Amino acid sequence: MNESEPRRSAGLQRPEQAAQTSPTALINIVVAQATFIAALMFYLGVIYTSAYYGHFHLSPFALGFGFGEFVLQSLHLATFPVLVGATVLVMIVAAAGHRSRQEFQGVLASSVGRVASAVARHYLVVVAAGLLLLVLWWQWQLFLPYRWAGPLLVGFGLLLGVVRQTSPSRPGSPWETALLVLASGLFLLWAVTLVSGQLGERHARNDAREVILRTGLVVHSAQPLSLSSRSTGLRYRDFGEGVHLRHRYWGLRLVVERAGRYYAVPIGWQAQTDHVYILREGEGVRIELTPGVR
Repeated sequence: MNESEPRRSAGLQRPEQAAQTSPTALINIVVAQATFIAALMFYLGVIYTSAYYGHFHLSPFALGFGFGEFVLQSLHLATFPVLVGATVLVMIVAAAGHRSRQEFQGVLASSVGRVASAVARHYLVVVAAGLLLLVLWWQWQLFLPYRWAGPLLVGFGLLLGVVRQTSPSRPGSPWETALLVLASGLFLLWAVTLVSGQLGERHARNDAREVILRTGLVVHSAQPLSLSSRSTGLRYRDFGEGVHLRHRYWGLRLVVERAGRYYAVPIGWQAQTDHVYILREGEGVRIELTPGVR
């Protein structure tokens, strides 16, 4: 009895000792995770911003966007469908990876765990479905609005394969697990890249369609600026020789202002045919900002 009690106490202390983490290690973990999240947000912000301003024939790098601005632009991806999809993905993977633990003793939790376990056992079917969608998109341009679904299914299926490989009932080799983790990460990154670009392009098209709601510009100049457009929204008037700023242009809408340069388009702007004007206030040129018209 005397020998068993120390063993029990030692056995009970091991998990607690293993669970203890030094402050330095905890700080390193937090910094590493924060760095990864910031890098991912920067990457998604670049993809979104490039797609958005690319619709207006502009480049965010030429506009001088910085790291913080790209990170903020990535928040456009925090839409309700994306958040719901990410939550469901995490719940299924967590349920599949912890199906044998006591946390899933509830009726709903146990049901989710059984479904997740069944999906994890057939993860190759999920991967095959994603590959089929990729082939349909790549070869026949089908499901273009949902082209992100193919890599998402492949990445999700490989992630379930990782959970299955690391389960106690059927452990896999470290090399297989590492390969599945790498492949899953690449396909999931591909999926969010497609989503970012698609959202940026969609938002740009919506803003171009309702460009009249954006901030208006009225340009007064001493010399003619030779602004021309196929759109009938651009207006021009010459007030005559007696006026210093005799040339007036209006019917313009602001896309973005960077470093004193105003990037503007006319009302009724079409991406395929119309120009984007780059205006700068200076000697002989005055720019006025007006509210958008609803």
